[in-house]
Amino acid sequence: MAMRKFIAVFLFAFSSLAQDAAKPLTGAALVRELYTKYEYEIPMRDGAKLFTSVYVPKDTSKNYPIMLLRTPYSVAPYGVDQYRGAVGPSEHFQKAGYIVAYQDVRGRFLSEGKWEEVRPHRPGKAGKETDESSDTYDTIDWLVKHVAGNNGKVGMWGISYPGFYVSAGMIDAHPALVAASPQAPVTDYYLGDDSYHNGAFMLAANFGFYHGFVERKGDPAAPAPRVPFQFGTPDGYDFFLRMGSLANANEKYFKNESVYWRENTENTTYNEFWKSRGIWKHLKGIRPAVLTVGGWFDAEDLQGPLRTHSFMEVNNPPNNNVLVMGPWTHGGWSRGDGDRVGNVHFASKTGAYYREQIEFAFFEYHLKGKGEGTFPRAWLFETGRNVWHKHDTWPPKEGESRSLWLRAGGKLAWQAEPASGYDEYLSDPMKPVPYLGYTYLGMLRDYMTDDQRFAAQRPDVLTFESDVLKEDLTLAGPIDVSLLVSTTGTDSDFVVKLIDVYPNDYPELIEKNPTKMGGYQQLVRGEPFRGKFRQSFEKPLPFEPGKPDRIEFKMPDAYHTFRRGHRLMIQVQSSWFPLTDRNPQKFMEIPKALSTDFQKATQRVYRGPSGSRLTFRVLP
Repeated sequence: MAMRKFIAVFLFAFSSLAQDAAKPLTGAALVRELYTKYEYEIPMRDGAKLFTSVYVPKDTSKNYPIMLLRTPYSVAPYGVDQYRGAVGPSEHFQKAGYIVAYQDVRGRFLSEGKWEEVRPHRPGKAGKETDESSDTYDTIDWLVKHVAGNNGKVGMWGISYPGFYVSAGMIDAHPALVAASPQAPVTDYYLGDDSYHNGAFMLAANFGFYHGFVERKGDPAAPAPRVPFQFGTPDGYDFFLRMGSLANANEKYFKNESVYWRENTENTTYNEFWKSRGIWKHLKGIRPAVLTVGGWFDAEDLQGPLRTHSFMEVNNPPNNNVLVMGPWTHGGWSRGDGDRVGNVHFASKTGAYYREQIEFAFFEYHLKGKGEGTFPRAWLFETGRNVWHKHDTWPPKEGESRSLWLRAGGKLAWQAEPASGYDEYLSDPMKPVPYLGYTYLGMLRDYMTDDQRFAAQRPDVLTFESDVLKEDLTLAGPIDVSLLVSTTGTDSDFVVKLIDVYPNDYPELIEKNPTKMGGYQQLVRGEPFRGKFRQSFEKPLPFEPGKPDRIEFKMPDAYHTFRRGHRLMIQVQSSWFPLTDRNPQKFMEIPKALSTDFQKATQRVYRGPSGSRLTFRVLP
């Protein structure tokens, strides 16, 4: 009996081991099976050493190109026996075989030196002077000379802040860097990226980011873990309203210790601090092939890829300069299926398509010589009809420029009304217009497709709507805003939103979807503008109370079709909270505002031949 029990236990254990052995390896176990990890301290020209983890394929029968990512967010896990859960931009790179290097940038985590927020490029540097371009050059030079089994070709990729380091690395690039992909790259913090949009501070996103993104203190080998901020409420609107001015945030929550938060909130104009950090101005004569990637619904860095690509196109661009824009939130192309954002669906797995058919194919061709290598100048997804397109230029040359005019009675039309007039509303910064119609903390990544019906019901939001479209209308390119406005204050914000209004009988796409899509008001584009910057972002100018004045700006590009049976809508308001900080509607340094500085103001938006309108390119 005892022997039979022993045999039964043995057979059960053996069967379990056999089953475990039959399971495919995943995550870190699979990376460990395929790669050997090395850790290096790579010397820069000034003597600083940058910590770099390198994963080398165990199959040594051939040479491999190197993929490099430089990041301020840590290359953990640390230790040669500790492996990442995946290597490379996607699973395709891990399977195909690449040497993959991850580097802590200067002054972050285990790398030596001093870190600087969006470190300025130094075009005239010499000798031991450094910037992110030279740090990238020295890193690549060391890798191709010291990592065994590489084929002498290097590619770079990075999303968001790491995308900034790709852009910097493309400038005066090392000869071995033959392909680079800045993805949602931080390009100009003040001009439409993370920090400011048209002079308005992006409050919700930056508060959350800078509370966790802190200076390195103490032992860099044991960096302090990021502790999520405890809001004490699920209602971000209520939290930020009770917080008061930006000065209160610094005192109450940052304890005057966050140098990065102070840099953002103390530099409220487009001054030398921001100008020196605009990496896009140096993207001239770029030699590597470039794949610039962004998302149409990227709440953080939509403007970055568009500005990066367009500037290179007119400044001696590389032979292969590709712009990819898809229906994604920030970095959404690198994960998941990419078939929806919020309540809006795209009828295909756009993320999976991009990772295999675009990104992987691009690097395979340039680093390994595989594939045809025929890439369009612009590879873009058209929302609304949900179709991929390839164009020789962006924006496309086809089509015509058309203006959509605000008219009396909340109407929109393609012609201005003959008589002048205005609509007005009372803006109260103590009761700002929320950017969402429900409770949420911080910045919702999906807000750029969110339903705007809640805002249309507010008395401090002007709403204008077109007739029902009799045929599809495709918008392609930037959206020019021209508002003739006045205010009883001396400063005011004006938020403009372009909206796609679905038919009331629009079919539900998801069973048990809590959001009814009939009559849905989908945000297509929305941007704030801080009125005192209407003539210059460098030198603000107060309004003369009650006097009409012109505000003109561009909203980021869109590629969207308003379908037959839909309507176009424009909403105008003077707050978008807490997505942006509140304007006290008084000409002053807003971060220094006291509670007594916030005042109501009557806003007028003028119609007529010289009135307010949106202009954009419409394709045939």
